Amino acid sequence: MSDEETPHTSDIQPGNTGVRVLTWDKSSTLTQEEAEARLHQEGYESYRWHDVSGASYPRHKHAYHECLWILKGEIQFTIGNQVYLLRNGDRIYLPALILHSILVPNLNVNGVTYLVGQK
Repeated sequence: MSDEETPHTSDIQPGNTGVRVLTWDKSSTLTQEEAEARLHQEGYESYRWHDVSGASYPRHKHAYHECLWILKGEIQFTIGNQVYLLRNGDRIYLPALILHSILVPNLNVNGVTYLVGQK
């Protein structure tokens, strides 16, 4: 994490799950190129993904570490009893094998667009 980013983020670490959520300072604009470059610096392969309003993914897990970085819209992650609502610029780091479910709120008329990083 760069010194420039530190004042603009907060790090939430619930329990011992290893999940990290970084919230973006809404006064600055994040480009897809910046987010991709940061993910690649952290060793992630990445691709862009879009989900429509109301989309959901039932509880599941991955064999790899994952980072989802929100470019536009809102998305909700549920991990155990903890619910995280992420908005433009926010990102969530999910360690391998962590059970989670995902919901795109219906109020997102245009859905949500985000980068998926995997390693």
